[in-house]
Amino acid sequence: MITTIVIAVITFLVGGGLTWLIVRYALRSHYEAEMHKAEVDAEALKKDKLVEIREKYLAQKEAYEKQVQQRNQKLQQTESRLQQREQAINQQKEDLSRKNQEIENVRNELSRQREIIEHKQKELDQITEKQQQLLEQVSGLSVEDAKNQLIESLRDQAKTDAMAYVNEVMDEAKMTANKEAKRIVVQTIQRVATEAAIENSVTVFHIENDEMKGRIIGREGRNIRALEAATGIEVIVDDTPEAIVLSSFDPVRREIARLALHQLVNDGRIHPARIEEVVNKVRKQVEEEIIETGKRTCIDLGINGLHPELVRMVGKMKYRSSYGQNLLQHARETANLCAVMASELGLNPKKARRAGLLHDIGKVPDDEPELPHALLGMKLAEKYKEKPDVCNAIGANHDETEMTSLIAPIVQACDAISGARPGARREVVEAYIKRLNDLEQIALQYPGVIKTYAIQAGRELRVIVGADKIDDKDTERLSYDIAKKIQDEMTYPGQVKITVIRETRAVSYAK
Repeated sequence: MITTIVIAVITFLVGGGLTWLIVRYALRSHYEAEMHKAEVDAEALKKDKLVEIREKYLAQKEAYEKQVQQRNQKLQQTESRLQQREQAINQQKEDLSRKNQEIENVRNELSRQREIIEHKQKELDQITEKQQQLLEQVSGLSVEDAKNQLIESLRDQAKTDAMAYVNEVMDEAKMTANKEAKRIVVQTIQRVATEAAIENSVTVFHIENDEMKGRIIGREGRNIRALEAATGIEVIVDDTPEAIVLSSFDPVRREIARLALHQLVNDGRIHPARIEEVVNKVRKQVEEEIIETGKRTCIDLGINGLHPELVRMVGKMKYRSSYGQNLLQHARETANLCAVMASELGLNPKKARRAGLLHDIGKVPDDEPELPHALLGMKLAEKYKEKPDVCNAIGANHDETEMTSLIAPIVQACDAISGARPGARREVVEAYIKRLNDLEQIALQYPGVIKTYAIQAGRELRVIVGADKIDDKDTERLSYDIAKKIQDEMTYPGQVKITVIRETRAVSYAK
């Protein structure tokens, strides 16, 4: 048993040793094979890298050679340009040397000519001195006395020429100023287009049938009395078919009454309580429309920063009129005229437009104190923080206060242009005819006047005088006297042109 165990152990040991030897040999063979393979791969990789590096080196070498070649070409070109520039400089040097030589020759020639001139001048001075001595002997006057007499004569002549020139310049300046002023006014009027419609003091309300008249009148006229009491207007119901007349001097009241009556007729319920309710509602709507109109007007004219109360007054102008001319249209037209004229004169057009819009603001306040509308408008503008020159332009519109700003006369002129435009304002027929008759009668009072004609709606007065009674100089004086008397005694829009006509007629008859 022991022997068997020992044999087994020895066998195991011998087998393990052999096994270890075999495994070691196999591993060494495998390692040597792998090492050989790695060396082969490394050698191949080394060759590839060398080839790649060589190719890159050749490519870089070729690129560098190209760069060197290009640089050499640029250097050659630069060298060529430098050579050309050097040749040009050398040529300029030669030209400059030649010119210097020519200048030196000219200088020498000038020196020689100067010497000749000095010699001639000395001879001339000697001759002049001899002539002066001879003249003094002949005339009996010294040089100083003759000089003084000549200076006095020239001074008198210069004064005469200067006065004539001054008068000529003044006449030309007057003509030019008058022409330039007319050009600016005409150009301003041409660039502003406006409507020529005028307003009435009554509003005609149309109804569908005469049966509605009875409903509007109400039992014993209570509806009309309620409408008149709520709106402050007069309702005239006459025999005119399908129409009712609303009469009032206040356009705001007429508009409120018209809108209220329109809503009552459409609604069908017409009684005193309903009338008061609708009138109050319409009054609020009209007030909102007034504010909206003022805002829209300011936006259209490009006026910013206006006080809300002034904006409300501008909107209220829509329902006011002056001699039949709508006040808001008149204010907008005046504002545009002021802006154009201020631009032509080199002034601030925005400030002129602002003053033109507000120049009649004193006609529309809720409370109307005993003040001219121009002064009242100036006080309102000052109250609502308007600029001093704008306030002065408003107050000086009708010469109630002194003009202290340049835009004040512009506003006054543009206001007159807008009001004097044909069709802008309406007068009563009797007053219009009376004004024309007064114009003709004023001219007839002067001696030598034969006939007078007021034409162009009273804008021009033509006076015909006898040629045997008045000469040409008196016609100018007569025209001036008539214009002065009309200006002092009459009131009229715009201006009146007085034309005096004097003609001589020779009549013979062939028999």
